[in-house]
Amino acid sequence: MSEIRAAMSRLKEAQKSSKGAAAYSRYINRPLGRPMAATAYVLRMTPTQVTIVSAVFTLTGVALIALLPPAVWSSILVSVLLVLGYALDSADGQLARLTGTGSLAGEWLDHFFDSIKLATIHLAVLVCWFRFYELPDVWLFVPLAFAATANVFFFGIIAADFLRRVHRLQHPERSAEAPREAWRSGGLYSLAVIPTDYGFLCLVFALLWWQPVFVGIYTALAVINALMLLLAALRWYRSIRGLAADV
Repeated sequence: MSEIRAAMSRLKEAQKSSKGAAAYSRYINRPLGRPMAATAYVLRMTPTQVTIVSAVFTLTGVALIALLPPAVWSSILVSVLLVLGYALDSADGQLARLTGTGSLAGEWLDHFFDSIKLATIHLAVLVCWFRFYELPDVWLFVPLAFAATANVFFFGIIAADFLRRVHRLQHPERSAEAPREAWRSGGLYSLAVIPTDYGFLCLVFALLWWQPVFVGIYTALAVINALMLLLAALRWYRSIRGLAADV
């Protein structure tokens, strides 16, 4: 236990910036991932091993959405698996920063599994609704639309980050962080973007057994995410265009 406490103490100094992070990720997921990272450090696990364990938890939860008839116990199980998978997804990065073993291959693997979960979780909801819910077929377009939105959102974030990194490498004398985006580090912003937080979606799956409530919340999240994607796309485009104009 003393080793874990020592690792926890060191991890406090190895945290990445919370700028732009949604409330669940910022206030719950990263703190939840910290003892997991410390435990992995004591067990001499590598960040890649933690990433794989995270994927096992997450993809098991995704599979159960499609395979099990929604019940209270199965819904809670799905939510717990997804929450633990997401916390471990944070733990691998924290462990990499603690040990100084971060790598491009590790970052790629992390994003690879992120793309798998985003490509499958809403399709699992589609299968669940088709197999177990009493809904008109038109409702099946909701998880389809949510799947498309989630994947485009992920691509937009990754592509914008990649282009900013390229700009920093090509023009190290210029800052890639625009002062006008400083407001995104605030607590109010992190609360406002909760509907886009994957961790919040993980919690919502605890209501999978309660059809009308889950359908209502899930549909509302799908609509909000689509609207926020549109706003984010406009902001990303202006930001990247600004980088090009700044050269």
